[in-house]
Amino acid sequence: MIKGLRLLAATGIALAATLAAAQGYPAKPVTVVVPFTAGGPTDTVARSLGQAMSKPLGQTVVVENVGGAGGTVGATRVKNAAPDGYTILLHHIGMSTAPGLYRKLAYNPQTDFEMIGLIVDVPMTMIARSDFPAKDFREFVSYVKANKEKLNLANAGLGAASHLCGLMFQSAIEANVTTVPFKGTADAMNALLGKQVDFMCDQTTNTTGQIKANAVKAYAVTSAMRVPTLPDLPTMQEGGLKGFEVGIWHAVYAPKGTPKAAVDKLVGAIQEASKDADFRRRMSELGATVYPVEQITPAALASHLKSETEKWGSVIKKAGVYAD
Repeated sequence: MIKGLRLLAATGIALAATLAAAQGYPAKPVTVVVPFTAGGPTDTVARSLGQAMSKPLGQTVVVENVGGAGGTVGATRVKNAAPDGYTILLHHIGMSTAPGLYRKLAYNPQTDFEMIGLIVDVPMTMIARSDFPAKDFREFVSYVKANKEKLNLANAGLGAASHLCGLMFQSAIEANVTTVPFKGTADAMNALLGKQVDFMCDQTTNTTGQIKANAVKAYAVTSAMRVPTLPDLPTMQEGGLKGFEVGIWHAVYAPKGTPKAAVDKLVGAIQEASKDADFRRRMSELGATVYPVEQITPAALASHLKSETEKWGSVIKKAGVYAD
């Protein structure tokens, strides 16, 4: 009885301390874990968001890159972090595809995290080495289908956005090519620039600069409408792939059990960041669309994550791509 009372008292004291700390949150810098290597598209979003979040939080936001296994290493790191609001996760569509891709996933995206909110949606571009022979997207599709045994498609690893887009593209044109996975988007892009691989599909946050510098040949965007910063690129639907649309949404999560006061502060900080002129300008330059404030909520993210998990689960099952 006495031991039970002592345990109850200790638990109460710990809870009170946690709640008190949450009320004064944040009292130190907040770390945003990006589950991919530095220099990639998700890293770009995180660093821009971190700067915009610093003001409403009143603290520095530090970006930590924890790459590996298609983003699952970094996500696991946050799942196991102290639920105090000082370690959060910025992940993309990979949170909805991991359950279908990995037989042994160390976390459940829908139950092992506190939802914070959606941030931006980023279209993708189909790009190729600068000397790729096709003149436009229709010719590109025809060339890939006719030369599928000779071509290499780069991606940033299993579960990466570039991998998912590549899967959908191959399914849409009914042609399989040799895929070459890299450790991250930066490595994949370097291989394309060096003409070691033939083509890849990647986010505008990573490709816009290379396209405008004519370092790669660009053929199409994956959005339903043309991207204002790349107005000359047709959509894949315009190029003949009806119904082809892929947007890489990004969102923020915290470890399960993070106090509501800290979650609310993070939600408010991201909502304020979404209105920041510099953040919006930077995202617009890279072709990304910032979500409206009403969608930057835990409820909206939970709903979106659930529907996207169901959608991509069927795509991955059809493709038959799995990892242990």
